[in-house]
Amino acid sequence: MTSRETRRAQAAVAARRGRRINWALAVGGLVIAGLVIAIGFAVFDAANQDEPPARAGGALVTPANLTPTGAIPVGQPGAPVTVEIYLDYMCPACGKFEQANGGELDRLVRAGTARVELRPISFLDRTSQGSRYSSRAANAIATVADRAPDRVWALHSAFYDDQPREGTRGLTDQQIADLAIRAGVGRDVVDAFDERVFEPWVAKVTRTAFDSGVQGTPTVRINGTVFEGDVYRAGPLTEAVEAAARSGT
Repeated sequence: MTSRETRRAQAAVAARRGRRINWALAVGGLVIAGLVIAIGFAVFDAANQDEPPARAGGALVTPANLTPTGAIPVGQPGAPVTVEIYLDYMCPACGKFEQANGGELDRLVRAGTARVELRPISFLDRTSQGSRYSSRAANAIATVADRAPDRVWALHSAFYDDQPREGTRGLTDQQIADLAIRAGVGRDVVDAFDERVFEPWVAKVTRTAFDSGVQGTPTVRINGTVFEGDVYRAGPLTEAVEAAARSGT
């Protein structure tokens, strides 16, 4: 074999070897890419496997037994004073408000002095790590308002007695169900929580609240006028309600 023929043979061998290496690298790259994609899907699935399905885009169903303006009422319709409360069940400030005023509001409702109108909203969904706790809790209270309105106040109070910290995933669906059972809500009503029928309504009233000028929770109105007093200390709200009852305004 001449030197030229030798060089040609060596070049052919090198070319074949290069094609095999390139092919192996390509296959290896595809395998690695596939593994990255698979790992990505697994991580996404693990992060979201407990997240409830959103119903905000579903059919709008309004709970029964609301006031003409769309609030959830607690107390006698003929009470001289209406205390309207915009709240989020994840909101720590609402929890402080409830600690300071919940007992007094309960007393005023029982005495027929005040009627409470609850307006649960869900703007703190963004702080519950994707679990949409505010929407789930508000859907539960709306379901109770629709099917067992006499248990609304008990469940409302229970939500704040066992309020989760802001920034956590909040209570699970099972924990919400257990809370409602302890608050005297019937099993048939509790089982309906998972249907999430009223989540689109919760989304709507949340938008409506902020469109109307509500800037945060708790926002409290007495006979339609925003209460500007200290809502985190027992006394000022009670005094304002009793004064409104005396004056008839």
